[in-house]
Amino acid sequence: MSVKITKDMIIGDVLDLDPDTAPFFLEMGMHCLGCPSSRGESIAEACAVHGVDPNELVSKLSKHFENK
Repeated sequence: MSVKITKDMIIGDVLDLDPDTAPFFLEMGMHCLGCPSSRGESIAEACAVHGVDPNELVSKLSKHFENK
């Protein structure tokens, strides 16, 4: 599956592409994947709130999609 993951992507959109990405968000401390914020919050915004490097998360998600 060829998907370009960016920091500006909405978390809900990433989860819609592949629900198996949920553990990546849970690992960073985002445990409210079903909340309205995840449907409208970008990866960069969520990382800022949770004190996580967005580039690291984007890299992990990109590798996940490369292996699909």
